[in-house]
Amino acid sequence: MADDQPPSPRSAAARPRWLQWLWRTFAPHPTDREQFLEVLREASREHVFDDEERAMLEGVLDVSEMQVRDIMIPRSQMVVLERSASPRALLQAILASGHSRFPVIGEDRDEVVGILLAKDLLRFFAENEDQRFDIREVLRPVIYIPESKRLNVLLREFRINRNHMAIVVDEYGGVSGLLTIEDVLEQIVGDIGDEHDPDEIPDFREEGDGVYAVRALARIEDFNEEFGTELDDEEYDTIGGLVMHQLGRLPRRGDKVSLDDISFTVVKSDRRRIYTVQARLPGARRVAAG
Repeated sequence: MADDQPPSPRSAAARPRWLQWLWRTFAPHPTDREQFLEVLREASREHVFDDEERAMLEGVLDVSEMQVRDIMIPRSQMVVLERSASPRALLQAILASGHSRFPVIGEDRDEVVGILLAKDLLRFFAENEDQRFDIREVLRPVIYIPESKRLNVLLREFRINRNHMAIVVDEYGGVSGLLTIEDVLEQIVGDIGDEHDPDEIPDFREEGDGVYAVRALARIEDFNEEFGTELDDEEYDTIGGLVMHQLGRLPRRGDKVSLDDISFTVVKSDRRRIYTVQARLPGARRVAAG
């Protein structure tokens, strides 16, 4: 009868290779988070699994401790649609952004009346363009979450309810940002590119008067040459490295730092690195552009 019993979860045969290694190597077993993280790093050094696998395991642990406010897209950077906009205006905004889901607002950004899926508007143009478009007929319900909600709890709710976007509210009920399931998953697996993310983007792209989108990997030396600035490039080579140093911690979307009268805002990042920042240079112009 004993031979018919399934192997114990603690038996060596029942454990994956990397868990067998951990079990053999470390005794007593880790008793807190830091000890376990050191076990993972040691296992990576011993080639039990590679750096990417280790990073994902660490990401799972990070998600269990992070809150929505740590990674949400700030209110100022939300791409929203106005309920009163014409179908053509809505379509233009959708095509310009490349997103698939959009908060729809009423009088202001604190009044989110629903979520519009791009496919619902595109279906209207494909099938019913000769009819009047009523946005209220296609809006999806809004899911509200507090800034303090833990990411692992939110991810579980996203999966159970099959939601992909939630609106974040502060303690007074005002909209402070939004979060998608992709944002949460990126904390585990790193940046998730899609067909709307260009393979090669310029280091500097003008967005308005004195406002530029800057790749975090852009060299400080090139930035100085481009804008006639004098940022220090002795200790760090890239804009992202300089911004992260000034923050003194891992970046969050919406973080701001000021250097030599230049305001940098983190636009896109994950728990590992910064991808894009927005630079505001009052009264400046691109030297390289003439």
